[in-house]
Amino acid sequence: MSIPVEWLWSYLVVVNVVAFALMGADKHAARKKQRRVPEKRLFVFAALGGAAGAWIGMQAYRHKTKHRSFMVGMPLLILWNLIAVYVVLHLLGKLVLPF
Repeated sequence: MSIPVEWLWSYLVVVNVVAFALMGADKHAARKKQRRVPEKRLFVFAALGGAAGAWIGMQAYRHKTKHRSFMVGMPLLILWNLIAVYVVLHLLGKLVLPF
C-alpha cells in the first residue's frame, strides 16, 4: 500500500502550524507569568517535522532567541526534517536519488 505524497505535505503543514502556535502560546504565557509550554514539547514538535514552523515562530514572536539550545537546535532540526522528507519521498518512489 502506498501512502499518497499529499498526506506527507498535509502532515508537514499541520505540524509546522502547531509548532508555530506553540511558540506563540509559550511567549504569551511567559508575558502573563502563566504556565509555560515545556521546552521538551517544543523540541518534540520540531523533531517531528515542525522545525521550520518553530524557527519562524521564534523569529516572529522574538521568543527563545537568546537560548543557545534553540538557536543551534532548531536549524539542526530543520536539516533533520529535510533529510527525513527526502528519505520518505525516496521510499515512496516519488524521488530518485542522484547517485
